[in-house]
Amino acid sequence: MMATIDRGDPNGLFDGLTPERALLAELRRRLAVEAQSAGLLDVAYRTMDTPVGTLLLAATPAGLVRVAYPNEDHDAVLTMLAERVSPRVLAAPARLDAAAREIDEYFAGARTHFDLPLDLQLTGGFRRQVIEHLTDIGYGRRESYAAVAAAVGNPRAVRAVGSACAHNPLPVVIPCHRVVRSDGSIGQYVGGIEAKTTLLTLEAA
Repeated sequence: MMATIDRGDPNGLFDGLTPERALLAELRRRLAVEAQSAGLLDVAYRTMDTPVGTLLLAATPAGLVRVAYPNEDHDAVLTMLAERVSPRVLAAPARLDAAAREIDEYFAGARTHFDLPLDLQLTGGFRRQVIEHLTDIGYGRRESYAAVAAAVGNPRAVRAVGSACAHNPLPVVIPCHRVVRSDGSIGQYVGGIEAKTTLLTLEAA
């Protein structure tokens, strides 16, 4: 089945531009509203600018399902969502307003915990155990990959913990950036070392 992904401007930021683009934005907004009313909007998405780059946010009716960094290729992520979740993917910024607001508050230093419904259908098995544990690592704290492995009951699975963090579908919101190497170095990160450093520095302030 062909994926019906709308890759138009996901934030509807056409105000102040040409009348044609403003009309297009309004049509996209109406489409999103009508699709949601008809129960046809399975995956809503938008983008937002942050100190670690432009993030893609996507949500199902169950909750936030994906946060993606620019280096993950947003188009590829949308295609994956169409294949693994539903082909009915549409830019619907209003559906992500709460998530965008909480992420903005986090980067402003005004939020230390996210209160968003999450949809973890993109992870399972051992990786899901790791992802669920990450939410227990509090703001400003750090745990080693080895400590996380022990916490989820498999002390020898240090590499598997690293892989689980690298495949975290909800970085920033689920804090895989708080997992570091045993020697204290920060290790790798899905959004890049610079993004991980930014997040850890923000939380240490």
